[in-house]
Amino acid sequence: MSLAVVLVEPAGPLNLGSVARLCANFGVDDLRLVAPRCDPGDPDAQRMAVHGGQVLNSARHFRTLFEALADCQRVVASCGRIEHGDIPLQTPEQVMPWVTQGLESASQVALVFGREDRGLSNQELLLSQRVVRLHSDASYPSLNLSHAVAVLLHELARVRRHPSESLKEAVQGEEAAEPTQLIACLDDAEDLLLEAGFLMKHTARARMAKVKGLLQRSLVRPDELALLRGMVRQLRWAIRCQRP
Repeated sequence: MSLAVVLVEPAGPLNLGSVARLCANFGVDDLRLVAPRCDPGDPDAQRMAVHGGQVLNSARHFRTLFEALADCQRVVASCGRIEHGDIPLQTPEQVMPWVTQGLESASQVALVFGREDRGLSNQELLLSQRVVRLHSDASYPSLNLSHAVAVLLHELARVRRHPSESLKEAVQGEEAAEPTQLIACLDDAEDLLLEAGFLMKHTARARMAKVKGLLQRSLVRPDELALLRGMVRQLRWAIRCQRP
């Protein structure tokens, strides 16, 4: 399958090894580590990986989450925090049919999991098209990293083996633009709006986060994204041509 499990700054070798084992359990051979804070070669990680040792040893390393997702068309992030701003959260039952449809259409799909101590930042969550909240109690919503991976991989396997009406609805949906392409377009737009005076440096990040959230929720299509990017570039050209 074209599925990647992405761990952002994993710090515990026991967790890392457990995730590698889970990848082997569910037939995932693409494990991606973003700025890991522990060594995959650590004896504890190797011991916990058991028959997932090959997955662990072949895990790819990336400096940033953006780089890790560069080839992904569908991205799902796991969120266990209550303070997630205006980012909409969905259940695994709502999201996994969409993931399954992507896998069946040969899209590259990523499941992203955050740091053991604080999860993913809101900026990182905005790199995904869907954000999943597991059915944990609101008084203590954050699961252990490997447990969260197990829940989502199990739900994905269940949906793939027992397709439902929700999968049929997901298949009928239109393909959204790749998250990294959307962020690149919005970065260009931010530069333009700073240049035009609409944004100020000290408030730009917060205001653009709202725009990113809006466009992620609307699931902008690739052709719509190309239109937005063309508008940004033309406006930048026009502004610069008018300068003395």
